[in-house]
Amino acid sequence: MSALKYDESVRSLIIATEIAINSFKIYPPKNWDDTAINDVISIYKEFKISIENAKPEYRNLKSLKYKIDDVFTYFQEGHGKCVEEFWKEIKLQNLPYKRENKMVKILKRKKINTIQEYDFVIDVIVPYQQEGLITDDDVVLLNELIGQFEMRKKK
Repeated sequence: MSALKYDESVRSLIIATEIAINSFKIYPPKNWDDTAINDVISIYKEFKISIENAKPEYRNLKSLKYKIDDVFTYFQEGHGKCVEEFWKEIKLQNLPYKRENKMVKILKRKKINTIQEYDFVIDVIVPYQQEGLITDDDVVLLNELIGQFEMRKKK
């Protein structure tokens, strides 16, 4: 791994983390009180510090991927003004991150492949249905896929 590639990735992630903090401040998610907002902002500030001050043995792209997951999980799985504004700013800043639509991938392949996808579906199925992001037919299919995944895991 080149030190330049790592340093460039760190700079991009720090900017993304700052964008996340600003998004939470300016466009707080619905139904979050001040305590929740402040707690999440505090966590993101800790992410930023840990990214900036990584121990030498963790200064590599593989370890940085875990930090990227930490910073982006909410914005990959969430929805609403906070999430939309975050992605607009990521694009404006020309950062190398893309929004994934995990739900579309899962529905298209008609299979939940990993525990992360399983957790994602469990976490978002109700809010996605309430927001009209998935149809009633999608909910039926997702519940079948959840059952299939659980049966595979039991074996």
